[in-house]
Amino acid sequence: MPAMSNSDGRIWRQAIAGGGVAALVLLLSACVTTTTSGKVPKIDKPKALQTYIQLGIGYMKKNNREAARYHFNQAFEIDKDSPGAHNGMALLYKIEGETALAERHFRRAIRVNPGFSQAQNNYGSFLFAQERYREAYQHFEKAARDTGYDQRPSALANLGRTALRLGRKERAKAAFEHALSLNNRVTMALVELAELHFEEQNYAESKRYLDQFARVSEQIPRTLWLGIRIERIFGNKDKEASYALALKNLHGYSKEYLEYKNTLQN
Repeated sequence: MPAMSNSDGRIWRQAIAGGGVAALVLLLSACVTTTTSGKVPKIDKPKALQTYIQLGIGYMKKNNREAARYHFNQAFEIDKDSPGAHNGMALLYKIEGETALAERHFRRAIRVNPGFSQAQNNYGSFLFAQERYREAYQHFEKAARDTGYDQRPSALANLGRTALRLGRKERAKAAFEHALSLNNRVTMALVELAELHFEEQNYAESKRYLDQFARVSEQIPRTLWLGIRIERIFGNKDKEASYALALKNLHGYSKEYLEYKNTLQN
């Protein structure tokens, strides 16, 4: 099969970025090389494998689990040890609450390719959700060390969050700061650093990270409650009231709003 053209490459990138299932279906059809001599068409197996995996991911994002499962299984027909297919199937089983099956596929993906940072990061998130923090830390650390991993800032933020659960505050701060040095829009790192500096009574730094969060994301109950406490310390009653009104109107049933109400009664 001829090499992928610039046009094919553009369709591939757009399909992956936007979950464009239709574009990937077109690309899958291009994996078959037709002949004029009457011979059986040849299939570009590596290209078909990757397309099946991306189709599976795309369908999973659209919550079409059966179509996702079908395409991951098609990938296994080409390569039963495909790390990408095992990672995709693990994510699917995770969504479905099949934790044992999800873990089996995550482990298979990593065993076949220990340098597959996406699977390391995803498996770390799976372990974190199960409160298996020491194990999660190891996998996040491996993903975070990969300088070529395009989601490295996310892995570093995950590493920092896990370090906090393990009581390693300084390691957590270093990981969050490293994540922001690579991408200053990592919201998890911004929130955690704002909280950490507030706890240490570094209120100006806390406010700086909170303001940066507000520039890149919508407010959440946690940041609104933090904003109330910061502005209260600085004596800015108008800004405190603005945060409080937003917390009440947008998240009136959150635990943060209950905490705020409790402070008014004391």
